[in-house]
This record gives sequence, structure tokens and C-alpha cells, in this order.
Amino acid sequence: MEAVNFTILIAGLLLFSSIVATQVSVRLGAPLLLVFLVLGMIAGEDGLLGIEFANPDLALLIGTLALIVILFDGGLRTHPERFRVALGPAAMLASVGVLITCLITGLSAAWLFGFSWVEGLLLGAILGSTDAAAVFSIFQSQGLRIKERVAATLEIESGSNDPMAVMLTVTLVSVLAMPETPVNGMVVFTVLQQAVVGAAVGYIGGRLFVKLCRALKLHLAFFPLLAVGGSILIFGVTAQLGGSGFLAVYLMGYLVGNARLPQVINILRVHDGLAWLSQIVMFLMLGLLMTPSRLIDIALPALVLAGILIFIARPIAVLVSLAPFRFPWRDQFFISWVGLRGAVPIVLALFPWISGLENQQLYFEIAFFVVLVSLMLQGWTISPMARWLGLEVPPEAEPNFRMSLDQVSSDGILEVAGFNIDDDTPACDHHWDEISIHEPVEFIGLVRNGEWIRTVSNPLLRAGDTVMVMTRSEDIPRISDVLAANGKGKRLTKKSFFGDFVLNADITLADLAGFYVLPEGMQHPEETIAELFAQQFRRRVVVGDHIVVGHLVFTARELNDDGSIKKVGVKAALL
Repeated sequence: MEAVNFTILIAGLLLFSSIVATQVSVRLGAPLLLVFLVLGMIAGEDGLLGIEFANPDLALLIGTLALIVILFDGGLRTHPERFRVALGPAAMLASVGVLITCLITGLSAAWLFGFSWVEGLLLGAILGSTDAAAVFSIFQSQGLRIKERVAATLEIESGSNDPMAVMLTVTLVSVLAMPETPVNGMVVFTVLQQAVVGAAVGYIGGRLFVKLCRALKLHLAFFPLLAVGGSILIFGVTAQLGGSGFLAVYLMGYLVGNARLPQVINILRVHDGLAWLSQIVMFLMLGLLMTPSRLIDIALPALVLAGILIFIARPIAVLVSLAPFRFPWRDQFFISWVGLRGAVPIVLALFPWISGLENQQLYFEIAFFVVLVSLMLQGWTISPMARWLGLEVPPEAEPNFRMSLDQVSSDGILEVAGFNIDDDTPACDHHWDEISIHEPVEFIGLVRNGEWIRTVSNPLLRAGDTVMVMTRSEDIPRISDVLAANGKGKRLTKKSFFGDFVLNADITLADLAGFYVLPEGMQHPEETIAELFAQQFRRRVVVGDHIVVGHLVFTARELNDDGSIKKVGVKAALL
């Protein structure tokens, strides 16, 4: 009994310390996952608490369950427009990119550590996937928002390249575990089987879960738990059928998150905390599993391997994978730099350990060291790199708080949203009836100086007020442009980024010439700004894309539902 109580005490201490330590990450700019990993190492065998943990089977079980929750949560938050913007590039990175990374890193590992070529490729497969979840945790903690094309590519790649790395790792472990088995077309067949079965079961599981949610009359608190149970069930079924459970879970999450279920908001709210808890537990456990003193002997060759992965393998993989899509060099450079390695390579390194392969622990130690280097070098420099490359865009205006009314039947999900008014809010110093909001919205309350003002019907909104409205979920972004602060205290504001003036993208160059000084001798004055953007980018435009015409910079500010450009900001070009 005392041992159980002591274990609970240590677990509570580590979890509590991990959450408090997130403040260290915010202040120093360190990746949160690095903080959790280091805390695990400090508590481990060579650390302050001296906890001995050397059970790869338990570690793999915990790590797999954690990855199921994380990937399902990632699928829930992937929107269809992300796929329209970046499905092709992300799919290339998740397939061709992983194969190139595996090949270059694997052959380098074979040379550095004296492995056979198959053993080297196994290590390359283990290190083949990125962990963009760590990247977006940095963006979230520092309030950084980057161009949708880059963000969507990284997001979809991170959700789909994990299954590819898992499939390669499992296949190569099987080859090494049964050396008498020839390496032939069966290997390719196994990889394809895992991909096809994983996609099929994930699709079917997602559709069935959506129908189940619409049919069941459960309390709202049960649906997030149902989602967790469903994702674990789908993973298990897929694995039993010889498919990639991780791919199935991600696809299931995507289908559930975009099914317009009233329960989705509650599922998202709960899964946000579950995903963070999974990452904390997984990295603490992996830190405990590693004995830091064992890294000393492999430090030099592992450091060289990390350098090859970061500065050679990943850039080549990005360059080749994105070649058909004509990405700007800044986008490619950043995507290459954000090839951040995280939990998945360490978890995959448990596969050869559990299978009893030769050099079983060496795979784990090398993967652990490379992940540490990646988190420290790339993780610490992501935000400055995004700003240096000019990929940051202003954060979206949003309510200060919002609450779903998902139990109320209507033609859309209703929400109550609250906005803190300040001097920078467009609606400040205007009466409610004077505010131009085209979307259906109902004023329901005003709080001023901490007092709920109940009798006012057409209030004058003042700085310091909190105004509460009721509207549909899909209309909140446009309402926020009027009621939310859009610049005060922010590093990058819409005014500084887009400029002082806004134009419709269907205006022609000839019309612009009446207001602005444009270059003489324009060949096609009848062309519109939208057509100029289409010629420049030859693909779907995203907010933040810009073109220069003479001494003017036109920046895409608002898009239509079909992805075409609607409005642009105008400002003078820097000479």
C-alpha cells in the first residue's frame, strides 16, 4: 500500500511540475515538449529522484495510447479548406518526403554506426516523421500565426507522415527479425496494405461514429469519452486487419470534426485537455525511460546524424516533394526548418527494442539524442525564423470568451460570445444600432465596471465594457472583426500588415491608375488585381500573399468561399 501511495505522490508531483513548467517555456521560448522530456530525465535514474524505469512494453503501450489521442485530436481540428490548400504538397511530404529522409538518414546512420544497410534504413524510418504538434504549441503559446499555405502543409504532413513512418518501421523490423525472409515485393505490398486498410477503416469508422452520435441520446459529458473509446477501438480493429491504426485514427478524427455535429464543440473542448495530458505523460515517461549517461558514448556520431537529418535530408526531401507545386523559396525554407522530431521517433525506437533485435537499445538512444537536438536547435528558433522569413500574419479577431448552446435546436449551432471593448475596437464609441454587422446577431447584455446593466437596449459601447451577443458559430469570425480588438498590444496588427486601405480584388489596373501612380506602359490595363495574383502564384491564394506593382504592395486580405481572392490591402512598398 505504501508503494502505491508513493507512486501516486510521484506521479502527481511530475504532472503538477510539468504544467507549472509551461511558464518556463513561454518565457524562454523553449518547446513545451522539451520541457516535459527534460523533467522526465531529471526524475529518472540519473536524476534527482532516481526513478528506475526500464519497461519498453509498458512504454510502448502508454506511448501508443497517447499518440491515438493526439492524432485523433489533430484530425478533429483539420478543416476541409486546409486540404484544399495543401493536400497535394502535404501528401508528397508524407510519402516521398519520408522515403527520401529515410534513405539519406538511414545510409548515413549505417556509415556512422557500422550498421548493415537494412539496420540503417530502420533507423532512418524511425527518424522519418516530423512532429508539427510541437511546432503549433510554440505558435499557440507565443501568439504566432503563419500563412495558411505553410501552416496547412505542416499540419496535414504531421498527421499523415506518422503512419508512413510507422509502416516503414514495422516492415523493416519484420525483415530484421526474420532475416531468412527475402526483401522483395512483399515489403511494398505490406506498406500498401497498411495504407489502404488504414484509410478504409478510418473512413468507415468515422462515418459510423457520426451516425451513432446523431442516434444516441446521451448526456453531453459522455460524447468526448465515446470519442476516446471509439478512436482506440478503431485503432485496434485496424491493427488486427493489418492496417495502419494511426492513419485510421487521424482520418476518423477529421470526419468527426467536420460533420457539423452539435456534440463536436464539447468533444473539442475536452480533447484539447486530453491531448495535452497525453503529450505530458508520454514525454515524461520517455524521459524516465532514458538513462542520460548512456548518451555520452554515442553523442558525437549521433550529433553528426542529427546534422545530416536537419541540414541535408530534410531540405532535399522538401525540395523534391514540393517541386511540382512552385512554393516560394521562403515557404520551402521554413517547411524544411520545421522538420521537428518529437515523440513518434522515440516511440518507434521501442519497436526494435521489444522485438529483441541486435543493437535494440542503441536505436532508442540514437533516436532520443536526435530528438533532443532537434527540439533544442529547431524548436527554439521556429518563431524568430517565421518572422525573419515574413511568414507571420496578423492573428484573427476572436471573442474573449464563448459558450456553445448545443442543446438548443436550430438551423445552426448557437453560441453566446463575449467581447471586451477597448479603444482599438471598431465598435468603440458607437451605439449598438449604429454598428454595421451583416450577419444575424442578437445583443443580449452589457457589463460595465463589473456591473451587469440590464435595462439598456441600444447601448453606447465604451472602452472597458464587455458586450455579450448570441449568434451562430459560423458567423463569429465576421462578427469578431467588428466587436473584437484588432491591434492594441499585438506584435503584428492588421493595419501594419495589410495597410491603411482595402480594395475589392475585382478592380482593374486602369481604374487604379486614377488614384495611384502605377508603372507606365502596362501591357494589360484591363486586368484585375485578382488576375494578377492568379498569374503570380498559379495556385490557390492564401491570406498574406502579396504582389508588388510599382511602388504599391497588394496583400490578400479576404477570400471567397471558393478560395478566390475577394479583398486586398494596399500600402506603399519599402524602397
